[in-house]
Amino acid sequence: MRHAISNFVLIYWYFFNQTKMKKIRFVLCRIVTAFLVAHIALFSPTIVLAQSLPTLGDTDREELSPLAERKLGDKIMQEIRRDPDYLDDAPILEYLNNFGANLVTARPDSRGEAAFDYFFFAVRDPVLNAFALPGGFIAVHSGLVLAAQTESELASVVAHEIGHVAQRHIARMLGKQRQDALLPLAGVLLAVLASKAGPDGPAAVLMGTEGLAIQRQLNFSRDAEREADRVGLQILQQTSFDTSGMVAFFGRLQTASRTYNDLAPSFLRSHPLTSERIADIQARIGSQRYKQRIDSLDFQLIRARMRVLQDASVQGLRDSAIVLTEQTQLKNSPLAIAGKYGLALIALKRNALDQASTLLHEARTLARQSSGPTKVAANNAIFESLAIDIRLAGTQPEQAVRQADAGRAAFPLSRGIALQYADALIAAGRSDDAIAYLRDQAQLYRQEPKIQDRLAKTYASQGRMALQHIALAESYALAGNTQPALDQLQIARRASDASYYDQSVIDARERTLQALRRDELKEEKKAR
Repeated sequence: MRHAISNFVLIYWYFFNQTKMKKIRFVLCRIVTAFLVAHIALFSPTIVLAQSLPTLGDTDREELSPLAERKLGDKIMQEIRRDPDYLDDAPILEYLNNFGANLVTARPDSRGEAAFDYFFFAVRDPVLNAFALPGGFIAVHSGLVLAAQTESELASVVAHEIGHVAQRHIARMLGKQRQDALLPLAGVLLAVLASKAGPDGPAAVLMGTEGLAIQRQLNFSRDAEREADRVGLQILQQTSFDTSGMVAFFGRLQTASRTYNDLAPSFLRSHPLTSERIADIQARIGSQRYKQRIDSLDFQLIRARMRVLQDASVQGLRDSAIVLTEQTQLKNSPLAIAGKYGLALIALKRNALDQASTLLHEARTLARQSSGPTKVAANNAIFESLAIDIRLAGTQPEQAVRQADAGRAAFPLSRGIALQYADALIAAGRSDDAIAYLRDQAQLYRQEPKIQDRLAKTYASQGRMALQHIALAESYALAGNTQPALDQLQIARRASDASYYDQSVIDARERTLQALRRDELKEEKKAR
């Protein structure tokens, strides 16, 4: 059984080894191991001795269900969101999710596809990579966004990861693992029989069966990569993106990883050789007409923003300033606009607010003056968000309120600007207005813990302790931290200002969270 469990963990390690975030790797190993151990009872505890390997059955029947897959993804994301390398930045998240949603709508119908709510996010990592998690969560490394020379190149990588999710490779991989996990068990039995032939027989049999299981897992991973390439290419073909961007970026990946990527023979790799993938994609797009696409200004602005946020140390800001200053020399180019924007963000990080305002104004002026193929819209949510941040960092909060109010009127779908408006109300000391606004937001967006965090902060400023801790409990619960949420409810119950209505709310919420906590403890007990 130990061999079976190790093989389960091995294939997940291969699938998730794209990310270099140590905490994510640790969490994946811990959660996936616990999850699979909890489900190991699917295998029969009774083993019948046989001279041949067992019939392993239909893989499709062994898939991880969409609900279980999403649950596993949620657990992993709870840990990732706590990691300092998780880029919890509203403009970046909004861009990636709007960008990703356009690609998701173009995906082809696929086998057994689950109706996941896709979520796209970024992590600080200079390595050129991206990865998909169970349940529709897709991450891109900051280094990948910075390396992408065009929006079509970025689209090719994101579309590839959507292909992994759409084809449910994780669920299918689990079915493959359940089959392959029986091979080492059968190998143990055959080794016992082979021991009669001599001392070297058992070792040879064991090595052969484990090697066969690992090789089958590697083959599945390679096939999954090729399938994701094909689905990604189909997505690009259904959109306005240039399909040659996939070839261009694969070439850049090959160059970046030349020192280690192609050293191992192909039959020992979980991913196909990059050169093989490039040749396959080139063959598929060879007869297609070239489709030119002008990059959006948002793409360049987000690249500049990510460059600054990737390393906010003193030296990191200096290095970013050098690159962004060079961009400003490119006349009548979105890169020049993004350079000014990035320098404004650096000035804000350095608390040089006047300089930040001036640079942002210059970026907007360049956008208004753009013409021809490079003409862009000067009215931009990313510009507006930075303008509000500059106001919030100043000493005139009422100006921040007016700026944020105008921003949410101009960009009503921006969740980042909506929260900035709440921040401005709080900074201006308008607690009652902030509470009324946040309560309305909480009704509209029930799954946003950040709303509850701001409610708790505002209640605390008014000395309303019971409501403060009830809001904190909701924030913890939405983040998946059930026990801390229950602890906050207990604190709220003991607060001197807890009304009869507050106690009723606490009782009802506590019953729900206690039931959830009991289920969590049962799962943890199973996993031991």
